[in-house]
Amino acid sequence: MNYRSWGGAWAAIPTPFHENGDLDLDSLKKHVEFLCINHIDGIAACATTGEAATMTDDEKASVLTTVLETVNHRVPVIAGVGTNDTRTTIHNARNAQKCGVDGLLVVTPYYNKPNQEGQYRHFMTVADAVDLPQILYNVPGRTGTRCQPQTLGRLSKHPNIVGIKDATADMVTASQTRIEAGPDFLMFSGDDGTTLPFIAVGGVGAISVVADVAPQLMHDIIFLARTGNYEEARIKHERMLPLFHALFSDTSPIPLKAILQRSALHYPGTLRSPLFEMPEDNARKLCEPLKPFIEAIVCP
Repeated sequence: MNYRSWGGAWAAIPTPFHENGDLDLDSLKKHVEFLCINHIDGIAACATTGEAATMTDDEKASVLTTVLETVNHRVPVIAGVGTNDTRTTIHNARNAQKCGVDGLLVVTPYYNKPNQEGQYRHFMTVADAVDLPQILYNVPGRTGTRCQPQTLGRLSKHPNIVGIKDATADMVTASQTRIEAGPDFLMFSGDDGTTLPFIAVGGVGAISVVADVAPQLMHDIIFLARTGNYEEARIKHERMLPLFHALFSDTSPIPLKAILQRSALHYPGTLRSPLFEMPEDNARKLCEPLKPFIEAIVCP
């Protein structure tokens, strides 16, 4: 699958667990099929929303294999592989490559807080080690660090480093990245609520949590904006504001699982420690104004 065609609304999917903590692969299949029949443009599995930090190598392989089999080449599938250790990131990347993914999502190393040269060497080492298209991931709210546009410009020269998921919600940073990395560098929004302006400054799409609930609407917003129909895109964007607020009212994927659990998918709400389900009263208050979105989720 040619990465140069990548763009649009990609879902950063959660990982479903049974109450005992085991993987629920049947629920995963239903969710992925729902996304595919509702015009999702790509899927990112085993990343932040997927609680990958709590999963074993075997569990990640099971999730990736299940997603790939369900998708059946309809859309690209990328795997979150980033950690705060270069060797472990390469290990994860090679495992994901063996599963047959189309590309990788590689987050900036967290906790260690490497400087720009350290980040550059980390990403280059991973890109040298695994021959797959790689989208880097800036999410300073999670990692405590960010890869600066000038560094992204240097990294963009590696043939395997093809884009960025930018969750900074900073349009100036996005514009600077486009200037430094060039127009062929794929810029995905990682902040759902600012996807519309992000497209305006050069983005090609979003790797999105909201797309797990409303894939068609996220697809439409991005398609309309990329084709210059900003007025209609703005109308749909404003319609989505309750979802933008709700899904990030607590640590992701806590609200997402609460919403999907109450949909026709009957998605399990179980999370792995240190994350826990929100209290029932809070979940009810969260979901009440979202009924139109929840009722639109049809089990395939």
